[in-house]
Amino acid sequence: MSLHLIPVSLAEAKAFIEVFHRHLPPPRGHKFSIGAADETGALVAVAVVGRPVARGLDDGRTLEVTRLATDGTPNACSMLYAACRRAARALAYERLLTYTRAEEPGTSLRAANWTPAAALPPREDWHPPRRPRAQGSARIRWEAP
Repeated sequence: MSLHLIPVSLAEAKAFIEVFHRHLPPPRGHKFSIGAADETGALVAVAVVGRPVARGLDDGRTLEVTRLATDGTPNACSMLYAACRRAARALAYERLLTYTRAEEPGTSLRAANWTPAAALPPREDWHPPRRPRAQGSARIRWEAP
């Protein structure tokens, strides 16, 4: 199967993420989104890139892949992670990162030459008392070279 990159609007990316992402809702905003399409032009995966969610990492020179979703097409994830890295560099950003849950192997990230940068424990009390949120899970922060 032959894949190619296509531009994707935030609305298109959100709709795809609603259907295919395993555990998170679509993000609110983005800097840019990229899609992967098969030879028929059907969208098979999307990546959404925005400002880092963690305030301490939002230095104006760093971006984060906030969502990546696929319909299961082989190699689509690694293709998008590599494309996000190239696009971030072309836009003069110095750092690109993303997160996986600790139990996820990160195979697509490794295939795109990303490296694990930090193992993060679950967040215990990160929510305000008036807006309780679900218990977090342990995560791995990955960075693009």
